[in-house]
Amino acid sequence: MRAPIRLAVGLLVQALLLVAPTRAADAPPGPVLQTIDYANTRYAPLDRIDAANVKDLRVAWTFSTGVLRGHEGAPLVVGHVMYVHTPFPNTVTALDLDREGRILWRYAPRQDATVIPVMCCDTVNRGLAYANGRLFLHQADTTVVALDPETGRALWSAKNGDPGRGETNTATVLPVKDKLIVGIAGGEYGARCHLTAYDQATGRRLWRAYSMGPDPDILVDPERTTELGRPVGRDSSLRSWEGDQWRIGGGCTWGWFSYDPALNLVYYGTGNPSTWNPAQRPGDNKWAMSIFARDADTGVAAWVYQMTPHDQWDYDGVNEMILTDQTVAGRPRRLLTHFDRNGFGYSLDRATGELLVAEKFDPSVNWASRIEQDPASPAYGRPVVEPRYAPEAAGEDETTTGICPGALGAKNQQPAAYSPATRLFYVPTNHMCMDYEPFRVRYTAGQPYVGATLALHPPAGAEHTGTFIAWDGAAGRIRWSIPEPFSVWSGALATAGGVVFYGTLEGYLKAVDARDGRALYRFKTPSGIVGNVTTYMHRGRQYVAVLSGVGGWAGIGLAAGLTDPADGSGAVGGYAALSRWTAPGGQLTVFALPE
Repeated sequence: MRAPIRLAVGLLVQALLLVAPTRAADAPPGPVLQTIDYANTRYAPLDRIDAANVKDLRVAWTFSTGVLRGHEGAPLVVGHVMYVHTPFPNTVTALDLDREGRILWRYAPRQDATVIPVMCCDTVNRGLAYANGRLFLHQADTTVVALDPETGRALWSAKNGDPGRGETNTATVLPVKDKLIVGIAGGEYGARCHLTAYDQATGRRLWRAYSMGPDPDILVDPERTTELGRPVGRDSSLRSWEGDQWRIGGGCTWGWFSYDPALNLVYYGTGNPSTWNPAQRPGDNKWAMSIFARDADTGVAAWVYQMTPHDQWDYDGVNEMILTDQTVAGRPRRLLTHFDRNGFGYSLDRATGELLVAEKFDPSVNWASRIEQDPASPAYGRPVVEPRYAPEAAGEDETTTGICPGALGAKNQQPAAYSPATRLFYVPTNHMCMDYEPFRVRYTAGQPYVGATLALHPPAGAEHTGTFIAWDGAAGRIRWSIPEPFSVWSGALATAGGVVFYGTLEGYLKAVDARDGRALYRFKTPSGIVGNVTTYMHRGRQYVAVLSGVGGWAGIGLAAGLTDPADGSGAVGGYAALSRWTAPGGQLTVFALPE
């Protein structure tokens, strides 16, 4: 076995293959984000490629990343330079678009390889962000790094967590004004997770908000922070946990972040409570499984909403919050729309946290019949749980069968897109259920703290395990849907050309009509796509780019060479057929229309 590389002191950086600097004049005035905009719409106002000509797309060029694990996220384009990231070891390569993708520099961080077995569900990373003349990377070992975009030299680094305690990172970061917003993973190891703001210029920590614990730790004001219009009250989190279980309570922040500059609020979701065994943590377990709106300057929560109190199913609430302005019930609203792993699509007023819509976006969802939406009800905002699909009702060491969705959710982190032209959300989904058996587990720092085994499988009678849907957020209903053989683990992209792009686990890049879902184009890339499709302009020509490289939770069997059906929390067995369609790889494929 290869000996792990040890970090002796601080961060050691290799900035290799330096060829030419990025011209300062190429730098954009604002941030360049994985989500395309602060609102998380993943909508590109580019129309050179449209519904009429997208069928003519051709491969323009490709680039091998040299890494064989799951490639989530997307390349970032700043001026004439494209920055490509990889899964662990989180290498960053700068490519000169003016010189046929010639390598300008490569940043290769030296990380201790012992972080790999601590990472849940593959060694993925969801990419870079750029702002104020700096390129930002959050590494697997929780080191946050600011890079010089011209040379790849590390300007500063900060340690955000401790892999020895099971704390790791897979997420991107969000630059907001002079701050860098950063999350953390580790709920399967009993981490007590948080959201943190660092100074972009120096890396100094400015504030940290934990997901659970005393009010000062979670940065809530008992009288001013609200849930569904009511003050949360003193010790809102502590009162919902038994004893000091909150100290190892999870609530991790490994998903996506969005920001409303007018309200100066950052939005994000928190993950599952630890352990997965609900019998070991009575109560609502606040504020795991929640949506937070926090003041970007102070971190203090304006409002919070818990979607799945006392989660019994591992329905992490970290999926993206998409910010739009729409009319709901005849009234203009500043909306936040969120497609949760629990299978419900939520729309809230993002200024107040008022719940406006909560409906199933996968018809197989059965763990709850509905979300109570009557503001006058004491149960306002809470799910109406079906007891036969609640593992706690069956008891420890007993299996509850046919729970839908499975733990990987009706939708995982793969981000949806929104088009202001159609006012529809385009959502990559999973169509999977599970059998779930909780068991007693003891906490040991740095060791798995899961307390459940599960098997994933399609709903009874289903012939597919994925669907790509168009969702009417104001009405809370599906407009159209496209069945896929496997879960759609790629992020969607909507464009002003009336085209929506997404990738499939078999490796297809697909383009469909934004109005009706009509198939317009597809191309088979070398490996399964779990990355997010993006588009950019260069020298007057529009390009579409996507990372191939099967992996993530759904593809962990192929990515990590696992064969036991129970491995990967049941994903190896649930996606066993995928090995007949694709193989591991790491490649960027860039498309364009013929010149």
